Amino acid sequence: MAKQISSIYGDALFSLALEENAVDRLEEEIGLAREVFLANGELMSLLNHPEIVKEDKQALVEDSFRGKVSDEVLGFFHVIIEKDRQKEMLPIFEHFLKKVRQYRKIGSASVTSAVELTQEQKKAVEKRLLEVTDYRSLEIAYIVKPEIIGGLIIRLDNRVVDSSLKTQIDTLSRQLSKIQLS
Repeated sequence: MAKQISSIYGDALFSLALEENAVDRLEEEIGLAREVFLANGELMSLLNHPEIVKEDKQALVEDSFRGKVSDEVLGFFHVIIEKDRQKEMLPIFEHFLKKVRQYRKIGSASVTSAVELTQEQKKAVEKRLLEVTDYRSLEIAYIVKPEIIGGLIIRLDNRVVDSSLKTQIDTLSRQLSKIQLS
């Protein structure tokens, strides 16, 4: 249900951004709001407190963000609070920002290797990923895990390509264990 709520509200905000030709501005403002909410746990606690009335919650958001975000974003915050969806604020922001990245054809990937990759290797991985996708650019997180022994594990959207030696050894081991010697 939470995923559905974040999708509904995030999609609505993205539609507004497209209609108003304000994708850049709203992305920046929602990114700022996301950072404020992540950095200030008290603000989220107050917004989620059951004994604080909606009007006070809306005033709190108004005081916190007036002059920092547009009237559209403030109005969006008011709707979220009015509909009692403030617990979903961060997932809504994440969904909206994901939609913006999709719109701009910016992918997100993680690349796990046994050792730190050189800059040349990183550029080669990024170049190859851009060739096999329709993304214009990628945000790549590089992770080092010596336990994979060698090779790479690449996660891109919902896809995983695991060419690690550990996985290959595990697969071979399972196959060998199925062989019956007579």
